[in-house]
Amino acid sequence: MAKEAETVWLASDEDREGEAISWHLFETLGLKEEKTKRIVFHEITKPAILKAIESPRKIDYNLVHAQQARRVLDRLVGFELSPVLWRKVKPSLSAGRVQSVAVRLIVEREREINKFVPEASFKIVAIFSTGKAKESFKAELPHRFATKEEAEYF
Repeated sequence: MAKEAETVWLASDEDREGEAISWHLFETLGLKEEKTKRIVFHEITKPAILKAIESPRKIDYNLVHAQQARRVLDRLVGFELSPVLWRKVKPSLSAGRVQSVAVRLIVEREREINKFVPEASFKIVAIFSTGKAKESFKAELPHRFATKEEAEYF
């Protein structure tokens, strides 16, 4: 039907993904540029559609290329990052949207955790009894000691 039509109107969303959908339709259907018009409208009303038809445009290849680049990033980064999200945040989350600041914070925190080297430390805590039944108080030194021997000597 598209090959026999006088004009083919491509009316997907105007964002990167919408532009790529129009481009894919253009390529898959083997459309000719002179018979294809790209329109965008933001509401499904007669005035909005008529206004869009009055000002058609061509496919914006910058948006198509941006979507293609984004898809590559989603695959390169998302496939590596999604398992981290599943372990640390919630199963079945996807890191496909690599612009997320939250994802970056999770990755940075995960790297910090992986680099952490535990170190033993010792503290001194004393419990004093007042001599009366069930009355006591606790005191703790604010200083930490690197070895058990240092803590015992103090």
